[in-house]
Amino acid sequence: MNLRIPNVNLNIPQVLFKSNPIKQQPDYSLEKSPQKDSFEMSVGYVNDTHGQVNNMMRILSGIKGDLKLSAGDIDIGDEKNEAIHLAATKFLNIADIKASVLGNHEIDMNQKSCIEAIERFNGDMLAINFNQIPLKEQNEEEIKKFGRADLNGYLKKSTIIDVKGEKIGLIGACPMDMLERLTHPSYYTDCSVDDLDDTIEDIQEEVDKMKEQGINKIILLSHMGHKRDKIVAQNTNGIDVIIGGHTHELIKDIKENENLFYSKAGEPVIITEGGRDGNYFGRLNLTFDKDGVITKAQNNIGETRLFHRNMINQYVFDNILGVPEKVGFVKKAPPPPKNLAEENPHANFVCDIMREMTNSDIALWHHSGVRSFFHEGELDSRDVKDMAPFLDYVVVAEVPEDIIVEAFKKAIKATYDSPILKPGLLAVSGLNYTVNPEEGSLTEMNFIDKNGVEHKIDIEHPRKDKTYKVVTDEFLMSAGADYNVLAPEELYIEKYPYDKDVLTSAYIKEMNEPIVINQIGRIRYERDDDD
Repeated sequence: MNLRIPNVNLNIPQVLFKSNPIKQQPDYSLEKSPQKDSFEMSVGYVNDTHGQVNNMMRILSGIKGDLKLSAGDIDIGDEKNEAIHLAATKFLNIADIKASVLGNHEIDMNQKSCIEAIERFNGDMLAINFNQIPLKEQNEEEIKKFGRADLNGYLKKSTIIDVKGEKIGLIGACPMDMLERLTHPSYYTDCSVDDLDDTIEDIQEEVDKMKEQGINKIILLSHMGHKRDKIVAQNTNGIDVIIGGHTHELIKDIKENENLFYSKAGEPVIITEGGRDGNYFGRLNLTFDKDGVITKAQNNIGETRLFHRNMINQYVFDNILGVPEKVGFVKKAPPPPKNLAEENPHANFVCDIMREMTNSDIALWHHSGVRSFFHEGELDSRDVKDMAPFLDYVVVAEVPEDIIVEAFKKAIKATYDSPILKPGLLAVSGLNYTVNPEEGSLTEMNFIDKNGVEHKIDIEHPRKDKTYKVVTDEFLMSAGADYNVLAPEELYIEKYPYDKDVLTSAYIKEMNEPIVINQIGRIRYERDDDD
């Protein structure tokens, strides 16, 4: 019952649980014979696909399971991405996903649009810890202005699914930082999310209700992040599996103290998470005893790029998104970086194009906004769009040197202060810079002019009177969020009516020759013990 992928990409170890010497658990020894009344099932799972349509189509060719579930953030972006919203829901339905937890990207649109997406979904959208002030208690002008609607009427705390004659309980929990990460925070000022302690109480209460109904196999769909999932696993009773998302961990196999923990009663709890952007998906094989306790498990991770897009599904998505245009051919490209603190040659290449096409001094793109990479072979406009699925218009502004330096300092510090290296470093063209990972600091920066001449920037005393023509997307230029504002909208020199993918596709077509992605050496990593 393994995923049909090459063995090298398959995590085949099966775990039969043994007793924990600390917690006096039941004996799940290797010598124990399987019980006659055991129950076996498989769970296919996805999380954080972020609107990556090409990956969605590949996942459809590989995802298997008696029950298929989502841990949220399948969608991405706001009202500007209506076609992506439609495609994301179509993916969930074709994959036969029975339930998903509400992730932060699912509410990047106004509440009415969110409800429309939930109504299109054939499964259940779960959110036990999401709260909304009743509409009757709200200001009518704000309801109309912000497109508010009764979300409580469309979200469920939990659901019960029949799998092979057994009742499986499903509960969903949103991230605590959900409302801090929205594209339009004003749309959801009438909403709140319970803190972790209250969420644990919410979950336990719902589990207890299911237990009273005789349901002893319970799965939590969580978009809270891996750290919080571990806390929930160890501070509740009755949860067997946590299908996780939000922090983009890639969890392979089953390892104690990594993704195998024990409940307050000493029963095993398995946590999964399949990375980010739909680059991976999973299948969890489970065996339960008559009391609903897991006795054996196997966690398989499939690498999405190894699967082909089904032509029928391709036709379905083309009808939603339009037929992609052939752009060019990638002769050579490296694998994508493993994390947001590694230099990204794919993003650097796009920065070079933005800089040249807009005749700017400097081009920037934040690593957290880069959602795919250039594959070797034929390249079409959808492949390029997958690199930047958010619709953030390209903008140009004159930005003072001191503001640029401070923005880099903040991004570097925040990235290395984070255990998951978010929000990430900045891809550049027209600059190079050096970071100290141990200190999380910027140690050197140089501007590179159009003639290739390097000019050192004094990062301790950057100039306020020196400006550079900077091109980036509107999110990085003026939205702020995890990065400093570079320039407000009123100071834009130019705002293009499209995103980076349009510039990139036009440039590659005009080149009319195979492209090679090898743009590196723009970020240097200095360590305390370097000479």
